[in-house]
Amino acid sequence: MEIILHNLDLFIFLFLLCLGYGAGTLAEKRHYKLIHKREEELLKMPVVTAEGSFPAGRVRNAKLVTGSVVVSIDYFKRLLAILRNIFGGRVKSYESLIDRARREAILRMKEEARRQGAGMVVNMRLETAAIGRNANRKKQIGSVEAIAYGTAIVFNPK
Repeated sequence: MEIILHNLDLFIFLFLLCLGYGAGTLAEKRHYKLIHKREEELLKMPVVTAEGSFPAGRVRNAKLVTGSVVVSIDYFKRLLAILRNIFGGRVKSYESLIDRARREAILRMKEEARRQGAGMVVNMRLETAAIGRNANRKKQIGSVEAIAYGTAIVFNPK
């Protein structure tokens, strides 16, 4: 008991570290679950990176659609990434951050295209950027912005 009292600050720090890591992991798992569900719903809307060429009279309308998202990394995963940078290797916490941001941006773009009555999105582009007050000065990632954009094609009825 005396050891615990003398090292109470350390035990509180470790408890909060584990709690924060667990909460962040749970939030990430929930987000992935939601992404999977929405991807299944939008599976039938094709998105291609190539330019579209359609027969005359087939296209009623073409509009720019975008999907943008900013996802932040939590401090606990950042701590693990710093440790990984010391020893080298894949930084899985950043990989999942970028993966979630890209997939969410594409889903938002597809949802906007569906709201406009589009049958498909052509010439899709995807860009990511590290943002945050420390992102450029200290070469740390605070948040990641992903933007997906393309041309939503609304077809004439046959």
